[in-house]
Amino acid sequence: MSLRSTSGGDVMMSLGGFRFGLNTAAYQELSRTTEERWAAQDRFGQLAALQHTGPGPDTITLPGVVFPEFRGGLGQVDRMRELAGRGQPLSLITGTGRVLGRYVIERVEERQSVFAARGMARRVEFTLNLRRYDGP
Repeated sequence: MSLRSTSGGDVMMSLGGFRFGLNTAAYQELSRTTEERWAAQDRFGQLAALQHTGPGPDTITLPGVVFPEFRGGLGQVDRMRELAGRGQPLSLITGTGRVLGRYVIERVEERQSVFAARGMARRVEFTLNLRRYDGP
């Protein structure tokens, strides 16, 4: 089962109601870091004893690019900021239908280049930083 956008193109990933894809905002790579927490208890003449105290942060970084004149329009990064500003966890689902869990948007970065008349960017690069939410 794969996700399809309302415009008919394949969806790479869905974050809440936002769809990443070639017709919208396409991420160029996905980087995921999962940490575990270990408490150390010092011992005389030995290595510290370690005790697993639970999961640590699980973060995802999505750098990508939007070509507003080609597909998707100018509002893609603004929509990411709007979702971040709501302060709510969002379901993250891959284009193949795999549910990764609920994530919050911690950071949205934007870099514009290749400008047209009246300062409209023809290339908008973004980086989205997500963190797994494990709450109620």
